[in-house]
Amino acid sequence: MKAVVLVGGFGTRLRPLTETVKKELLPLVDRPILDHTLDRLVQHGVREVIMSSPYLEEAFGPFIAARAGEPAITWVTEERPLGTGGAVVRTLDVVGSDPFFALNGDICTDLDLTAMRAFHDERGASVTIALHHVEDARAFGLVQTEEDGRVVAFREKPTDAVAGDINAGTYLLDPAVLGAFPAGEEISIERTIFPEVIAAGHPVYGFGADGYWIDLGTPEKYLQAHADLLAGRVRGISYDAPWIHPSAEVDPSARLDAAVAVGAEARVGRGARVERSVLHAGAFIGAQAVVLGSVVGAEARVGAGARVSDSVLGAGARVPDHGVLEGARVSVDADVAPG
Repeated sequence: MKAVVLVGGFGTRLRPLTETVKKELLPLVDRPILDHTLDRLVQHGVREVIMSSPYLEEAFGPFIAARAGEPAITWVTEERPLGTGGAVVRTLDVVGSDPFFALNGDICTDLDLTAMRAFHDERGASVTIALHHVEDARAFGLVQTEEDGRVVAFREKPTDAVAGDINAGTYLLDPAVLGAFPAGEEISIERTIFPEVIAAGHPVYGFGADGYWIDLGTPEKYLQAHADLLAGRVRGISYDAPWIHPSAEVDPSARLDAAVAVGAEARVGRGARVERSVLHAGAFIGAQAVVLGSVVGAEARVGAGARVSDSVLGAGARVPDHGVLEGARVSVDADVAPG
């Protein structure tokens, strides 16, 4: 079976981390986000993946070269951004005539793709959309279904905090219903393709998944995904908590809670305290420093006695000794003013 993995997002909400690393290649505990996505696809019988993006193709080259074993990866470059639907239509000559998965590459989930495929086949669906139930749908559009799961409408983001089913960004698609859409044009799969497929009378169903799902698009969600993975809340994945890369150096007197991930060659100094945080490769936390609810980018430095909370440091950013940083985003290679 084949899958199309969409990796064309700009990662705006994750800046400054995405100023130097493509969003899907950011580390998620022990390996890039995209590795988690591909591993899950292989577990559910996907043997070939088509990746589509309009930019930063060169950023994925080393990742693809280093990726060993399955799935086989085919790269499709978009000459210009085509949107979620246009990117999928652009790959139709590669995916062939059998149903295929299409999914966003920046989601952490334990969605049972095998069960989703069985659901799709049982109902004779042309399109199956994975759904996730949320208690507050204000950040998402809602998907309205009948009792048997057939999708009847897509609703805009509600203005009030209401519960509902949202599009979880994973689809099972019959290529036959996509052929009518023009290749090479920007199209939204949610706002254009799915409504038109429904209007044409093709069966579109929502598959209500009961597992873990989180959109990794913000620093808060990125940190939450780490905490959830380390706490064993994602089925099929287990880590020691805190997670410390074998090449990292953590002083025995430092205190790390169970929601901390420490990347390769990172260093945590004497008496430092790190909680609910992620330290990327080569990050440095000085003696007696405190880091709370923050992401410290690659080679970034937090000086001795400094305090950093609810912040994001871009690669190479520097907080001086005894500096204080709260609720801030620090650009790549930038110095935080003392004080």
